[in-house]
Amino acid sequence: MKDLYEILGIKKDASDSEIKTAYRKLALQWHPDKHQGEKEVEQKFKEINMAYEVLSDKKKRQQYDTFGSTGNQGGFGGGGGQGAGFGGFNGGGFDFSGFSDGSSNFADIFESFFNGSSGSSRGRKKKSGAMRGNDIETNIKIPFEEAVFGCEKELEITKPDVCKNCKGTGTEPGSSIITCPTCRGTGEIRAVRNTILGQITTSNTCDECNGEGKVPEKKCTACHGSTRVRVKENVKVRIPAGIDNGSTIRLSGKGEGGFKNGPSGDLYITLQVIPSKKFVRDGYDIHSEAEIHLVQAVLGAEIDIETIHGKEKIVIPAGTEDGKVFKLKEKGVTRVNSDAMGDHLVKIRIKIPTKLSGKEKELYAELAKEAKIEVKKGGIFW
Repeated sequence: MKDLYEILGIKKDASDSEIKTAYRKLALQWHPDKHQGEKEVEQKFKEINMAYEVLSDKKKRQQYDTFGSTGNQGGFGGGGGQGAGFGGFNGGGFDFSGFSDGSSNFADIFESFFNGSSGSSRGRKKKSGAMRGNDIETNIKIPFEEAVFGCEKELEITKPDVCKNCKGTGTEPGSSIITCPTCRGTGEIRAVRNTILGQITTSNTCDECNGEGKVPEKKCTACHGSTRVRVKENVKVRIPAGIDNGSTIRLSGKGEGGFKNGPSGDLYITLQVIPSKKFVRDGYDIHSEAEIHLVQAVLGAEIDIETIHGKEKIVIPAGTEDGKVFKLKEKGVTRVNSDAMGDHLVKIRIKIPTKLSGKEKELYAELAKEAKIEVKKGGIFW
């Protein structure tokens, strides 16, 4: 049995969120709808789902970590009691895969032996027809201002959805559902094998009806019995004010349609915010720079500052230094699902004049003389 952690590509100490993220990514990559007719992909997809089913359940995961099996994955680890005591022949210290007897190896024989008995079979639980649809992930880009103030977007999603022709039954309208002729309604295919342990009866899920015991008398002409078809759907999403770059919005039930009227998956939308040329966002605060003249820094002034909410005035005290930061309270970004707001922080940059008129040169020279400051000839003052 393959290691379930390796199947999902995660470490054994992975968190629940890491397990779910890895599963969503792999399920989207290896979904059979994207690889029609590829049997290896179908097997890969089953392994991914099996791994997620075990590792996303705390009890099953603990049992798997302890015994190397949960009792329903082809190993010997039972769901507690006597089965758990074997510790998993396939995942523990006993490995019979190197010995064979015809087409069956020891692992197969022992599995069959404990699942059934000589001349009889315990049988397997029939598969449920309904199954939840997969989640869908997509990205959208929005301007800086739309992320700050919120907006509504409409996306076109292409996905497998419940077939409207048969309403998810897989049966052509007007025809009925009949007993599976392959398994005769049992949902299982049984076979008797002669092994070194004697005659063993094994049972496997019927491939024709997937263990349900029922099949369409006539398959739906639209979905060919799969119960789903690919459709394009326009989905509206409300983006709340204050959302930041990299945030994800979940739309429940907007993912892939379920199999045989199972529930739909969810749609996950990750936002990519296009940076602003004027402002820099830091959480819910906004940063910008304002340039003032040297004289304004020396003598003080009142200037206009552009914010995301419009123009605001700030007072520049006399003697303000380059790099001084002024705060405009609650002129930043609205916090998501709240009335609270961040601040706007303005860094002052003092502009040094590079070209002066004759009169300005005289005044600066006079100022230098008054302050008893030596200046270099050939500079802007001469």
